[in-house]
Amino acid sequence: MRTQRDELTVPQSAEDVHTAIEGAWRSESRRVLATLVRLLGDFDRAEEALHDAFAAAVERWPVEGVPRSPRAWLVSAGRFRAIDAMRRRARFDAKQDAVLHEMTAQVAMQPEPDDEGVADDQLRMIFTCCHPALAPEARVALTLREVCGLTTEEIARAWFTTPSTIAQRIVRAKARIRDARIPYVVPARAELPSRLDAVLQVIYLVFSEGYAASSGDRVTRHDLSAEAIRLARALHELLPEREVAGLLALMLLHESRRATRTDEAGELVLLEEQDRSRWDRALIHEGTTLVRRALGGGGPGPYAVQAAIAAVHADAPSAAATDWHEVVALYDVLATLVPTPVVALNRAVAVAMRDGPAAGLALVDALIGDGALAAFHLAHAARAELCARLGRTDEARAAYAEALRFVSQEPERRFLQRRTAALA
Repeated sequence: MRTQRDELTVPQSAEDVHTAIEGAWRSESRRVLATLVRLLGDFDRAEEALHDAFAAAVERWPVEGVPRSPRAWLVSAGRFRAIDAMRRRARFDAKQDAVLHEMTAQVAMQPEPDDEGVADDQLRMIFTCCHPALAPEARVALTLREVCGLTTEEIARAWFTTPSTIAQRIVRAKARIRDARIPYVVPARAELPSRLDAVLQVIYLVFSEGYAASSGDRVTRHDLSAEAIRLARALHELLPEREVAGLLALMLLHESRRATRTDEAGELVLLEEQDRSRWDRALIHEGTTLVRRALGGGGPGPYAVQAAIAAVHADAPSAAATDWHEVVALYDVLATLVPTPVVALNRAVAVAMRDGPAAGLALVDALIGDGALAAFHLAHAARAELCARLGRTDEARAAYAEALRFVSQEPERRFLQRRTAALA
């Protein structure tokens, strides 16, 4: 019979244990939470158990050693701490006694989590957070917080709102799940398509925050983008629909360029200046294969079209050799599916590459002029670049100044400052 001691390594130094606990929080906390939600049947109770489990790790790992399977140890510690907490409450509240019996019975019936079971737990978590009974904005906020571990501040920046607004959405969503008794299950196959859009949106938002962090001192956050890709792979295995393939392809094609998006000093490098020989050809091959699948058989969805645009860039040996006619044509299709100002801005940049900077600048000016992108730093940065190419230096300098007003990521700020200095 395996004992708890069998699960532990030889005790390590305090620094090694501290590093192990931090690493477990980064890599395992969301997986542990998903399993605890299944075991305990309640988000708040599972979150409390998660934090109790890590508190136990801080107390015991320096003495007993780091477990060989931190995830299993944390799940076990969390569920037992939750049961102990319920027992304490039941002593003073008879109503809690019934809850305790129900919870302990449910925990006893659940299997020990393995790698496959943990993946299933996270899929259950995603579909629960994206249930149609929740408001769309609540689905996104709850999933980003509970499945992916983003802070309310990070979610607020991604959605251009305040942390208090995001916190309220999360509280209301949890209450709705509890009061409506929304089941913690993967929907039946017949229900999956209607539930899919919100799930794909959430996964892509997580990837976007990892691939191009909205703020801070790093251009990318590999932990978030890797998690999004992992979730997309799991979803694609569960539901191999064309738009799921399209989203996975889009993320893989973007991820193939990660190593070249910054230089050795961590500074931002534009697409046209990246060393394409360092792009990950295995990811590109996998991504383009998925693109073909996503585009086949009927009208493509928005993720498939965006993936096709990324594939055109991946196939080009240089920025100058890119098929900009094809890129603009694909943006024309995308604009009919997702008629947003950001899509229009990306199309304008592609038009500038195809027809010259003056043509692109007219489109960018119209987008900024109608107020849709007046506070979007990339719109002003695009205007500055196009003005600079046209020799309109004063206008370029002013546009860079506007972009700097709204940028929140430090590497982007330094990039814009370098561009501004180069104008002199």
